[in-house]
Amino acid sequence: MGLRIGLVYDLRAAYRDQGLSEEALAEFDSEATVDALDAALRGLGHTPDRIGHGRELARRLVAGERWDLVFTIAEGVAGRSREAQVPALLEMFAVPYTFSDPLTCAATLDKGVAKRLAAAAGVATARFAVVGAVAELDALELTYPLFAKPLAEGTGKGVDGDSHVTTPAALRPVVARLLARYRQPVLVEEYLPGREFTTSLLGTSADARVLGTLEVLLREGAPHGDYTFAVKEESEQYVDYLPLRDPLLRGPVEALALLAYRALECRDAGRVDVRLDGQGRPCFLEVNPLPGLHPSHSDLPMTAIAYGMGYGELIGAIVASACRRYGIRHGA
Repeated sequence: MGLRIGLVYDLRAAYRDQGLSEEALAEFDSEATVDALDAALRGLGHTPDRIGHGRELARRLVAGERWDLVFTIAEGVAGRSREAQVPALLEMFAVPYTFSDPLTCAATLDKGVAKRLAAAAGVATARFAVVGAVAELDALELTYPLFAKPLAEGTGKGVDGDSHVTTPAALRPVVARLLARYRQPVLVEEYLPGREFTTSLLGTSADARVLGTLEVLLREGAPHGDYTFAVKEESEQYVDYLPLRDPLLRGPVEALALLAYRALECRDAGRVDVRLDGQGRPCFLEVNPLPGLHPSHSDLPMTAIAYGMGYGELIGAIVASACRRYGIRHGA
């Protein structure tokens, strides 16, 4: 028997009248994503109920509404722990939901916390510093070149052609600009010059498994030499995502991704971004415990399709994983 599944999401269109910039809206979803998710759940025999953003979820919870499961892709609007807000609300009302819990959602959005936790579990990552003021750069003990980006943003926000810096003189204005614009600390890490990959994973804890890995290849004509915000926003024009088939490279990349995914206690599905250092060794960049689900634009669905899993099957695997965690019986 199918489930009544609430859908929680932040639509770009719902926030445009608040005066947010296109960059600020970048993490939010399109109607196409929600439509695809709704259709996939119906195809699996479930009954979706489109709730909307977290405030609407709160209103309906207080009014006494409940669902067998909530499928949440809500990113939240503000704050370092914004991705944790909907999961925390659902836990307060004892409603089962998909994806990671509030602790993981908060810890992984803060790139410094995520890197410290990953490193403590033995996951290789570039040396880094969290900078809260320009004056702190005087004590920086990292080897150039470096890469600077906001500490707690996603979708490449704050990453541009100036993020890759080669001298202290170049770093100071970049950090000053990021501190002023995003009003949060800046992550400064030693630059990894090698190839870049994103590994998609399914499941939870011991049941977690790698779905597949895509290499991120920038085409000639891309506005920057790194995977910046501008490049991501126009990825259809500037990026090729190719399945990683080389077993000698795929093995170490995916082993590192799985170790990071488990160390950060991600659930149901997620993505881990990996880049090679100067010696060709995989290093952890960051993890996304709330992966995008646009059927043709988002990395997780693209990986699933590249490795033989259809969109509906992917959504079914996420729901099945969440149901196993809660002991919910389900089926079409």
